[in-house]
Amino acid sequence: MAETEDFLVRELHPEDDDIFKEPMRKRRRSDRDQRFRAFPSVEQSALKEYEKLESRTRRVLSNTYQKLIQSVFLDDNIPNSIKYLINRLLALIEKPSLDPIYIGLFGSTGAGKSSLINAIIRQAMFLPVSGESICTSCIVQVSSGCCEQYEAKIHLLSDQEWKEELKNLTTLLHRTEGPGGEEEDAWDRGDAAEEAVWKLQMFYGNGAEGKSYEELLRAKPRGKIPTSRVISLKAEEAGELSVKLDPYIRTQRRDWDGGSAETHIWPLIKLVEVTLPKSELIPEGVVLVDIPGTGDFNSKRDEMWKKTIDKCSVIWVISDIERISGGRAHEDLLNESMKACQRGFCRDLALVVTKSDKLHLPEYLRERKVGNEAIQSQREAVLERNEMIKLQRNKILKDKLKRKLPADSRVLEASELVYTVSAQEYWQQAVLTEEETEIPKLREYIRRRLLDKKKRTVTKYVTEAFGLLLLTDSFSCTDHMQNEYLHMSGLRRFVEEKIQLLEKAIDQCFAHIARPLQEGIWNARSSYRRILGACLVRSRGNQGFHQTLKAVCLKNGIYASRTLARIDLNEAITQPIYEQIDPIFGRIFRSGKPTDGSALIPHIDAFKLSLQEKMTEIGIRNGWKYDSYKKTFLIQEISAILGGLEEHILRKKRKIYESLTTSVQNDLKPCYEEAAQITGKKACERMKDVLRRGVDRQVAEGMFERAQERMQHQFQQLKNGITEKVKGSIATMLTLASSPGDGLYKELADVKSEYKEMEKLHRSLREVAENAVLRRGMQNFLLRMSPSKAGPPKT
Repeated sequence: MAETEDFLVRELHPEDDDIFKEPMRKRRRSDRDQRFRAFPSVEQSALKEYEKLESRTRRVLSNTYQKLIQSVFLDDNIPNSIKYLINRLLALIEKPSLDPIYIGLFGSTGAGKSSLINAIIRQAMFLPVSGESICTSCIVQVSSGCCEQYEAKIHLLSDQEWKEELKNLTTLLHRTEGPGGEEEDAWDRGDAAEEAVWKLQMFYGNGAEGKSYEELLRAKPRGKIPTSRVISLKAEEAGELSVKLDPYIRTQRRDWDGGSAETHIWPLIKLVEVTLPKSELIPEGVVLVDIPGTGDFNSKRDEMWKKTIDKCSVIWVISDIERISGGRAHEDLLNESMKACQRGFCRDLALVVTKSDKLHLPEYLRERKVGNEAIQSQREAVLERNEMIKLQRNKILKDKLKRKLPADSRVLEASELVYTVSAQEYWQQAVLTEEETEIPKLREYIRRRLLDKKKRTVTKYVTEAFGLLLLTDSFSCTDHMQNEYLHMSGLRRFVEEKIQLLEKAIDQCFAHIARPLQEGIWNARSSYRRILGACLVRSRGNQGFHQTLKAVCLKNGIYASRTLARIDLNEAITQPIYEQIDPIFGRIFRSGKPTDGSALIPHIDAFKLSLQEKMTEIGIRNGWKYDSYKKTFLIQEISAILGGLEEHILRKKRKIYESLTTSVQNDLKPCYEEAAQITGKKACERMKDVLRRGVDRQVAEGMFERAQERMQHQFQQLKNGITEKVKGSIATMLTLASSPGDGLYKELADVKSEYKEMEKLHRSLREVAENAVLRRGMQNFLLRMSPSKAGPPKT
C-alpha cells in the first residue's frame, strides 16, 4: 500500500516541474517534512505542495516589495496610490501562514479532558489525571511546534491583578462585628469561603485567612515569583517535562500543607502553554485547549476563560458516560458552548462521551430492550450501548442546536455530532480495539480541519498576491493605463449607489431582531422576580450560602467556583430575552445564502458580486481584455477588502451579543456593591433583600429597555463601521486603479519576471487541487480493493 501511494505521488509530482522547485532561500527538507508527520502520505503530499506555493509566493512578494522600495526610496513625494500598493505588499508578506485552529475541550470536574488529551498526543499521564478529584486547575493549551525539546510557559497574574483578587478574598472572609454574636455562631464556611481560605494559606501560609488586606500586602509569599510573571520549563523527554509541570497545573489538596515552592504560587497561575516537538499525532497549527467548566473567581482569569471559549473554532463538550443523562453540569456546558457559536468564532460543536468502556454487563443485559441477537461478550455490549448513545444524543443535540442556531448552520450539517471515546482502553485494549476507542477518529478530524483550512488559506493568499502583482506590473507598463482611468468615473458612481443600497439592506437585516428583542423584554419584565428568587434560594438555607452570595456581589453578580455550578445573576435575569433573540441573532451572522434578508454576510457578498459584474460590463464596453490587469485586480482586491470585513464583523458580534448582560450588570452594580458591604446579624437575608429591592427599582426605571437600546446602538455602530470601511477602502482602491501614468510610474522597477512567476503560481493552484483529489480517489480505491480490509480488527 505504501509503495503504491509513493508511486502515485511521484507520478503526480514530477521532479522536473519547476513550479514546485524550492525557493532561492531553501528551508531544510527535513524540517519541512517533520511538520507534516501527523498526516498520511497522500495528505502530506498535498500539504507540501500548498506549502511550496505559499513559500514561492512570499518570495515573489518580497522581491517585488524590495524593488518598489528601491524605486521610490529617494522620492520626497510618493503618490498615495504607490503607498497603498507598498503597504498592501508588506501586509501580505507579514501575514501569518495559518492562524491556529483552537479546539476547546470543555468539561466539568472529572469528565476526562486531560486523559483525552494525553491519549490524542499518545503521552500517558502527561497532564495530571485522577479519578477522585479535580486535577487541572487552569486553562492548559497543548500544541506542537518546531522546537527540539518539550517546552512549557506558565503565565502568572500580574501584581495588580493579584492585588485585586486579594482584596476580594479578604473582603469575602471578613466576619461579623464583635465576637460571640448571633451571626458569629451561625457563620459557616461555604464553598466560596473555603476556596478563599485555601488560596491564602497556599500563598502566604497558615493563619493568612485571619489577616487583613493591608497585612497581607506586607506579608512575604511562600514561593518565589519571577519579575517577568512567566515561568519557562524545558525538557528532553515528555515524562521529564510532565514531572516539572505537575505542581503548577495539578489542583492542590486543601488539607495538605506540604509541597514545593512551585505549589505555593499556584493561586497566581492563569494560563499554561505546552509545546510538543514535531508531533506525529497533533499537527503544527492545532491547539488543544483544556478548559475548566465554570470559569474563575478572579476577574482576569474569568475573562480569559470566556475569551478562550470564544476563540475556539471547534468545541468538544466532554462528558463522562455515567453523567450524560440528566446532569445539570452537562446541560450548562452545552448551553455555554451554544452561546460560543452565537458570540464567538465557533463553527463546529460535538459531544465527546468519555469512559465509554464502562459497563456493568449483567445490569445491561437485564435492561436491554433492543435487538434479538444474543450478546456474546463485554465488547459487543459496550459497542451496542455506545451506538445507542450516539443515536440518542445526536438527535437531542441536533434538536437543541436547531432551536438556537439557523437551520443552515455548518454544525447542523456535520455527519457526526457525538463521539464515544475511552482513553483507558486506548492504552489497555482489554475490551476495545484502538479504532473502537475512537481516539484515531478524533485525530483524523483534527487533520482534516487543518488540511481544509490550509487549502483555503493558501488559495486565497496566492490569488490576492496575483492581483497585486498584476497592478504592480501595470505601473511599469503604462500602455495599459494611459487612457483607461477616465472610464472609472462611471464605476465610482455605481459604487456610491451600491453602498447606499448596502446601508439600507443592513438596516433591514438588523430590523429583524427588533420584534423578538421587544418580546424578550416583555418576558423578562414578567419573570425576573421568579428567576431572581430561584437564584437566591439554596436547599440548605443560608448556612454556608452567606459567603457564596457575598462572592456573587463582590464580582458584580457572577461567581465561578471550581466545584459548584457557575452563578451569573445578570445572565439569568436576561435569559428570557436571549431565548427570544437567539434564533434570529444566529441568522443575522450566518454565512449561508439569504432567504428572508435577515443574514448580514450574504448582503455583503451580493454587494461584492454586483461590483464585480459591473467591472466586467465596463471592461467589455471600454475594450478591456477579458484577462486585463484592471478588471482582475479590482475583482480580487474587492474580495480581499470585503473578506477582511467578515473578520471584523465576527470580532464585533461578541460585544453585541453580550451587550444585554453587560448593560444589566452595569445598572445593578450599585446594588451589588451595597449588598457586598453588609455584615452583622441576618446578613444573608439583608443581602437578599437589598438585591430584590435594587432589581425592582432598576426594572421600574427601565433597566431592560436600556439594555434593548444599548444592543440596538451596538448594531448601529456595526453598520457604521461596515459602511465606513467599505467607503474608505474601495475609494482608495479605485483611486489606485484609475491613477494615470506619470513620470514616477515610468521610473518604477521592472517587475515583469515576478509577475510571470506569480502568474505561473496562480495557474498551478488548480493543478495542486486536482492532484489532491486524484490522490485521495486513488487511496480510497486501493483501500477498498485491499484484501486486508476483511481481516480481523487491529488490536
